Amino acid sequence: MTSHFLKAGLLALVLVVGFVVFWECYWRSKGFPVSYDDDEALWSDKRAMVYEPKEKATVFIGSSRIKFDLNIPVWEQLTGEHAIQLASVGSSPRPVLKDLADDPAFKGKLVIDVTEHLFFSPTGAPSEKIPLQNLAYYRKVTPAQHTSFLLNQGLESQLVFLQKNTFSLNAFLDKIPITERPGIAPARLFPAKFSYVDFNRQTTIYDEFVSDTGLQRKVTNIWSAGFKRKPLRSDSVELVIEEVKQCTDKIKQRGGQVIFVRTPSSGSYLAKEKKDCPREKFWNRLLAVTGCAGIHYEDYPQIAHFICPEWSHLKREDGIVFTRSLVQILQQKGWVFAMGDVSK
Repeated sequence: MTSHFLKAGLLALVLVVGFVVFWECYWRSKGFPVSYDDDEALWSDKRAMVYEPKEKATVFIGSSRIKFDLNIPVWEQLTGEHAIQLASVGSSPRPVLKDLADDPAFKGKLVIDVTEHLFFSPTGAPSEKIPLQNLAYYRKVTPAQHTSFLLNQGLESQLVFLQKNTFSLNAFLDKIPITERPGIAPARLFPAKFSYVDFNRQTTIYDEFVSDTGLQRKVTNIWSAGFKRKPLRSDSVELVIEEVKQCTDKIKQRGGQVIFVRTPSSGSYLAKEKKDCPREKFWNRLLAVTGCAGIHYEDYPQIAHFICPEWSHLKREDGIVFTRSLVQILQQKGWVFAMGDVSK
């Protein structure tokens, strides 16, 4: 009897291992790389790093554009500094800014990415959901959760099929076509080969996406659907700017540095942003009230020419150029890096 159970167990093990190997090889053959779930645990791991000395690290907060556009390996090679990526897709950076401002131990360098319709959204807007979830997890993470994260990270670094947003059962169910119903917003389903995430939380557009106009159209259609939102009210924008000033003042008073960056956009997305969020009432006003320095991509020829594949994010090659230029511009603004003069 024991022999039969042993044989059955071995057979089950062989079948499971065989299926896992087949499933992994199948998705690798389709050109999918290792990608990490950009969840609360991964964000929390990076949030814990913001206490590195000012001369050894720079913290980035914002929306998805800085996650795509900043090439972290290039940044770290040029500056000799750690890039701590705390931006979140589709989100306002203000909850994270307030968290850092209220943390007396944070005295570092902070780059804030400004995507107007998200950055200036009123307090309590849906754009704050992800940052607030991330912060709640960070503040209450347990040793068991941290251990689970470390174990999961080890598996994710080796297995492509563990991508929850692409290969999980829920991800496959989401792809089932459902007839649109009155009053029900259609699901925003991004192509599987739109982007992938590294362990440092950098997001990168697939090369295949850059060359496939059909895939690009699927994403621009999603952006276009969002263009129906109402313009931001001027009184609400003023409240946001005053809130941001209070936060940046706290950080600067502790010896920290803060700079705003307007990353590139193009096409219909840029046209919509210019119409709804004119520079003089949003960007210029933000810098004037906060007294912080700013880098607007339109002001610098070396980064003003980019065309985003889907109007909103840079492809990998352009991200490299953008990052090199950003480092040089920051140095011109008076930022000091661990590597010293980066223009040499």
